[in-house]
Amino acid sequence: MQLAQTTNINIRMDSELKRQFEAFCADMGMSMTTAFNIFAKKTVREYRIPFEIGGDVPNEETRKVMEDVRKGVGLSRAFSSVEELMEELDADD
Repeated sequence: MQLAQTTNINIRMDSELKRQFEAFCADMGMSMTTAFNIFAKKTVREYRIPFEIGGDVPNEETRKVMEDVRKGVGLSRAFSSVEELMEELDADD
C-alpha cells in the first residue's frame, strides 16, 4: 500500500483560541491536524463549508431598531440628492 504524500501548512490564530481548540480536540481524542484534515476532506467531498456561517444574534435593543427601520419608524424623509440633504441639515442652524 502506498502512503499519500503529505505537506505542511501554517495557520495563524489567536493564541487563546488555539489553546481552547487544542483542549477541545484532546477531549474528542484527536489532534488539531486530524480535526483540520476532517474539515478539509468534508469540505472537498461536499464542495461547501460543512457548517453554517453567520453573524452574532442581535440583542433586543438592536432587534427593536431594526424592526423600526423596516416599518419606517423614526426615519427622516427621503432626499433626492446630497445637496438637498445638506440644505435640510443647514436649515437647522
